[in-house]
Amino acid sequence: MQFRQQALARLQSPEDLDLPVRLARPRGGLVLAVTLVAMAAACGWAVAGSVATTVTAPAVLTHGQGSYVLQSPVAGQVTAVYAKEGERLPANAPVVKVRTGQGDAVVRTVAAGRVTTLAAALGQIVTTGSDVAAVEKVAHATDPLYATVYVPARNGASIPVGAAVDLTVSSAPAERYGVLRGRVKSVDRTAQSAQRIGAFLGDGRLGEQFAAKGRPVAVLVRLTASAATRSGYRWSSADGPPFRLDSMTPADASIRLAGRRPVDWLLP
Repeated sequence: MQFRQQALARLQSPEDLDLPVRLARPRGGLVLAVTLVAMAAACGWAVAGSVATTVTAPAVLTHGQGSYVLQSPVAGQVTAVYAKEGERLPANAPVVKVRTGQGDAVVRTVAAGRVTTLAAALGQIVTTGSDVAAVEKVAHATDPLYATVYVPARNGASIPVGAAVDLTVSSAPAERYGVLRGRVKSVDRTAQSAQRIGAFLGDGRLGEQFAAKGRPVAVLVRLTASAATRSGYRWSSADGPPFRLDSMTPADASIRLAGRRPVDWLLP
């Protein structure tokens, strides 16, 4: 009771009426000012700033026209093999000879290209429609390489032509040689089946691998040429690997998309 009476007495005393009322301590005002400045800066960044995003997906180094699978039109035994893996052949070049009950038949290339896989061996029995070889459509040794990136269909619409791409190539470790540079040349907006991918790459197993999590879209990436490197293409390091790149080499791609304002993610 004694403390309560003293408090009431102070409230009723007119002696302190002329003193200014302290609403906040100076330190509290400084904290409030800093908070307001930080909030204003955050709002300004959300409206005028930009956040870059990336899309990562598996890729394979190819020539732009793709590949085709050469199949035997007859059933019989392979009695001669004329081609070797890695060999570049003109159109209508003999690949294998098959002996049938009606005589010998020669299986020839459909278009000029490089034999990436030779599936037929001497003495092997083949049936009609059996795979004989996979041939990549490339006419000259100087034809440039591209990267075909298989992006999930949900991300396909967000990838613009000209977007920068970094490629980590399996045969050239990034920690030693850096990443391969390129830019998006075209985007096929149609989702591709495993069969279509396998037909383009000349390998049905790759088609099943790239379509295992759903039908992707194909993004064609033009590699940035460079006369200063042994590979003939530009890398994030000065020199890149001391060898030329081969087609059908797997890689991992990181496609850099255009920056978006943070406020766009909050607006409907």
